[in-house]
Amino acid sequence: MQKKALKVNPTDNVIVALVDLSANEKIVVEDLEFTILKDTKAKHKFASVDLEEGDSIYMYGVIVGRALYPIKKGEVITTENVKHKSAKVEGKTETTSWTAPNIDKWIDKTFMGYHRPDGQVGTENIWLVFPLVFCENRNVETLKDIFEKELLFDKPSKHQLLLRSLINDNTETVETNEVEDYRVFKNIDVKFITHQGGCGGIRQDAEALGRLLAGYVNNPNVAGATVLSLGCQNLQIDIFKKALEKISPNNQKPIVIYEQQKSGTVDEMLNGIIKDSYEAIKQANEIERKPAPISKLVLGLECGGSDGFSGISANPTLGRLSDLMAAIGGATILSEFPELCGVEQELVNRCVEEKDAERFLQLMKDFEDSVIAAGSSFDMNPSPGNIKDGLITDAMKSAGAAKKGGSSPIQDVLDFTEYIHKPGLNLLCTPGNDVECTTALVGSGSNIVLFTTGLGTPTGNPVAPVIKISSNNALVEKMPDIIDFNTGEIITGKKSIDETADELLEFIIKVASGDIKTKAQLLNQNDFIPWKRGVSL
Repeated sequence: MQKKALKVNPTDNVIVALVDLSANEKIVVEDLEFTILKDTKAKHKFASVDLEEGDSIYMYGVIVGRALYPIKKGEVITTENVKHKSAKVEGKTETTSWTAPNIDKWIDKTFMGYHRPDGQVGTENIWLVFPLVFCENRNVETLKDIFEKELLFDKPSKHQLLLRSLINDNTETVETNEVEDYRVFKNIDVKFITHQGGCGGIRQDAEALGRLLAGYVNNPNVAGATVLSLGCQNLQIDIFKKALEKISPNNQKPIVIYEQQKSGTVDEMLNGIIKDSYEAIKQANEIERKPAPISKLVLGLECGGSDGFSGISANPTLGRLSDLMAAIGGATILSEFPELCGVEQELVNRCVEEKDAERFLQLMKDFEDSVIAAGSSFDMNPSPGNIKDGLITDAMKSAGAAKKGGSSPIQDVLDFTEYIHKPGLNLLCTPGNDVECTTALVGSGSNIVLFTTGLGTPTGNPVAPVIKISSNNALVEKMPDIIDFNTGEIITGKKSIDETADELLEFIIKVASGDIKTKAQLLNQNDFIPWKRGVSL
């Protein structure tokens, strides 16, 4: 029988409703009886004790808010009676101990990946086409149209066929399985990126974009790239090359670079790009999948469209998985610094190096200061959807979001655009914005992104598979076309976190081996938005 409510941590003074609760309903949680004073929807919280004005609200064992008014035992907490509050952190207070999970069943597991000369292993084989400046977006779009029609012809979608039937005034729509599936190259995909940066903004944003794009070229999922430049922009070819050299001094990936202001007419430039890129793509198609230990996986950890169940089902599942990867020798990257507000002390104490603890706190401070300077603050991070589904303060949202990082030691702290170089758990400074965060994770080396959600989001990436993980059963039933994996049975009590994490790792291995395409890949959801520092939560 499913529990009706859950106290997450023994020190908490709020309890999570696992199902809708009615006013005057009596429920029992950990042998204590509670009377629900007002209708409380699933995912929301009610007070487990009487609270006075100014009292701190605890959940997940940390401060997540303060009472604006007296709140009675059994009363639901809302944005009207609770405001954001988080604990102050000055520095490392202790070194957290960690017991690694048993990895006997995983130690010899492999996936079928693309081995790169630098030792990285990709889960995809991508030829990437992108501009250094937005002035070249049209040329990239032209190339995209040409290559997709001639090189990467796939079955048209049912929506294309619907429009085709309307144009031809046909009453019968052709089924997609009646159309021949033909691809010139079976072993490589060509992906295209456009963006609005590279010039016109501050030089620091152009330089950051150059580092980000260099990270994409260096990502193990990328076999090589075609780069378009106008010539006069802030993000010069030289800046991009130096950024790539810093990440990969001995880069052996082929890169085709064209500068329009040195190439004559558009036709002349496109002809050269098509010929040179085709030859390089043909060679990259010869790379085949080979077995690789799962320690070669770099998993980006992210959440978006979170709900009140995310912190007790989907995110702890990723936390368990992150711990398994750390024990195996693989790597995970925990991002979204605005969603770590309130749990800094735990994370600082988990940093292996004192310098990383100090850097984490400094990055958090600098980020929050920039947000405040823009007239906002971290406590404005929860979205209307978050609040509607039970995440009413940033600290509450953060405490649940941090569960994605498990409990293993933090091996490194990376700033935006810095590339991962240590196994184990890494922290990466990014905003919480879904696409900006995913974009940054892949630029720092993630070859798969794990994305938990309670409300649903179609987010994908042109280079790395994005596995969408639901926190609840209702979402899977409502949006099966965007959800890859479900952790909702943790809420119903049918499965444990450990059991679900094992199933998720098996699923990841299949995605990494190319046996399963993610829903975002099937939908051709290729999102790319570079972060402009200081303007995003």
